[in-house]
Amino acid sequence: MRLQRTIKQEVSFEGIGLHTGSHVTVKLKPSPRDTGIVFYRTDKNLTIRADVGAVIDTAFATSLGYNGTRIKTVEHILAAASGLGIDNLIIELDGSEIPILDGSSTELIDIILRGRIAKQGKKRPYLRITKPVFFDDGHSEIAAFPYDGRKLTCRIQFNHHLLGEQKLSIDLNEETFAREVAPARTFGFVKDIEYLRANGLAKGGSLDNAVILGEDGILNKSGLRFRDEFVRHKLLDFIGDISLIGFPVYGHLVANRTGHSTNIKFVKSLLSAVDCWEIVSDTEFAHTQVLAYS
Repeated sequence: MRLQRTIKQEVSFEGIGLHTGSHVTVKLKPSPRDTGIVFYRTDKNLTIRADVGAVIDTAFATSLGYNGTRIKTVEHILAAASGLGIDNLIIELDGSEIPILDGSSTELIDIILRGRIAKQGKKRPYLRITKPVFFDDGHSEIAAFPYDGRKLTCRIQFNHHLLGEQKLSIDLNEETFAREVAPARTFGFVKDIEYLRANGLAKGGSLDNAVILGEDGILNKSGLRFRDEFVRHKLLDFIGDISLIGFPVYGHLVANRTGHSTNIKFVKSLLSAVDCWEIVSDTEFAHTQVLAYS
């Protein structure tokens, strides 16, 4: 079991929101141990904890909210924090959506590491799967199995000649997240853009922050970062969404054709299955891999 972590110093970044198209400035600030990840809307003087109970919308992104105030598209920054093992962090923003940057979590990792990772003098509890858990959402399924480590498997299937079926399994740690998952960008289809914008979404979307697929191929001149970049981004989203459990999960999680809605439903289902997991807070986990950032 590792020590809790935050960052040593404040760092900031800015950009436009994928769905709102609005310019937002974000500050990441150190936070005391046992704080968790906390969002603070400076323009509304409102704090929202990164917790599954705060999720108010999962349409094309995961949004947190309270009393009419929301924070959209939190999954990429939550994935970056989770992937680097950042447990305690204050995320201040002056608008309603986390900037999309390049559509992945790579820049977010670089920003967090600019603040330097600080170990805190208390161990980090984790949730260990002790019995299989299955969740079926009709068109999507997620399962959790006991496993001596943190393993994720993700499968997608789309009716598009460039996608079809893609599947990826990784043992999750800081290195594998940064190398294999974080660079994967969000993606969409040309045929859906008109619908999204008609419904007030994707106002900030462009070829600079998303992989766009047309009938004949990918519109981005730079091409793909991975041959299977699409399933890797779905895995990134999954990591961000399941971090709303509030603890790292030790087990093998298998996600089949999922999106934000199914991810959040699974988290709630898992937390209610109290006979299938335990919180471990006082034993050493021998196989945890930690990078020494300074």
